[in-house]
Amino acid sequence: MSLHIIIDGYNLIRQSPQLKRLDLEDIQLGRQMLIEELAFYKKRKRHRITVVFDGANAPVFTQTKDRINKIDILFSRPGELADTIIKRMSAREKEKALVVSSDRDIAVFAMSQGAAVISSLHFSEKIARTSSAPDDSSDSLDVKSWNPSTKKKGPNRRLPKRERKNKIKTRKL
Repeated sequence: MSLHIIIDGYNLIRQSPQLKRLDLEDIQLGRQMLIEELAFYKKRKRHRITVVFDGANAPVFTQTKDRINKIDILFSRPGELADTIIKRMSAREKEKALVVSSDRDIAVFAMSQGAAVISSLHFSEKIARTSSAPDDSSDSLDVKSWNPSTKKKGPNRRLPKRERKNKIKTRKL
């Protein structure tokens, strides 16, 4: 199953320490650096990525939809919030979507639609780890964490189904 990562652009920029500094200098620099990091991430992981920005801070002659380095970029129309677009996309994609936002309203709505959710800070850390990791895209078994014991460790502590699905999707990052 292909994963579609839907990102709340300004939320991610303002949660990431590196991007936040650039954003304070110039909002355009923050957006450009985010797109560059995501393009590098996409080359390594091959997930479909869409970044949604509020149109109020869009560059003057920007289209509402653009594609740079195979990353879909959407700017909301005047009078519309990026949150609305993200909610609409997560409702359409349902379980195929992974929403990146620290906005609680977006996260609750996306989870109610069956989409997985990850906070912006956690996602920026995953991007940083991916860019510093060696170029081996295959997930290998970590020998230190492997435990061949079949002995039960106590009562079943299985996560609810929704949380298990969310965990599976975030592992793919």
